[in-house]
Amino acid sequence: MHYKRILLKLSGEALMGEQQYGIDAKRLDEYAEEIKSVVDKGVEVAIVIGGGNIFRGLAGASQGMDRVQGDHMGMLATVINGLALQSALEIKGVQTRLQSAIKINEVAEPFIRRRAIRHLEKGRVVIFGGGTGNPYFTTDSAAVLRAIEIKADVILKGTRVDGIYTSDPEKDKNATKFDSISFNDVLSKGLKVMDTTAFTLSQENELPIVVFDMNTRGNLMKIVSGENIGTVVDV
Repeated sequence: MHYKRILLKLSGEALMGEQQYGIDAKRLDEYAEEIKSVVDKGVEVAIVIGGGNIFRGLAGASQGMDRVQGDHMGMLATVINGLALQSALEIKGVQTRLQSAIKINEVAEPFIRRRAIRHLEKGRVVIFGGGTGNPYFTTDSAAVLRAIEIKADVILKGTRVDGIYTSDPEKDKNATKFDSISFNDVLSKGLKVMDTTAFTLSQENELPIVVFDMNTRGNLMKIVSGENIGTVVDV
């Protein structure tokens, strides 16, 4: 395998599938199958998942809700998604651990870096819930932070598009895709990969990011096998 230890970042919206809200059981099963396939090959997998399919703190704030309260609600949404993904993986026989950045001991372990690494070494999938545990930080920031802490080889950002384009491919038919691009070029071209805090943290720690289409079956396996899928952002 090209990568030994990966951090897979999934958006909460991805779990909606064709629905307008919540968790689509079919999409959840598909993701679990994709993750199981690489675990079976010996790849160590950690996952950070968003909560946008349930609640977004920023959206709540725009409607007059206190931002900190809203972000705490969003953190709880990521734990709900983490529990759902954990269940889907364990149905398929994959050992998992859910760790939360906020104390919720009845359903998840607290995040302890050394324990997380030990779980990975034992072949367990570790799902990180609760974001960073702090308001005003996105799950993109949580993904980069956790990836650095566990010494992941790469961040794999699963999206609904197959990479990074010169402009939004859903709006611009002339948009062209990058096979690879540097951190500096992403910034100079004003391209959107992650929020600025997360992206800068990844750049400073020279942690590569691969943006790819998670909804195409087999893509995750192709990436960890070394195939040129999606767009690689590196120094």
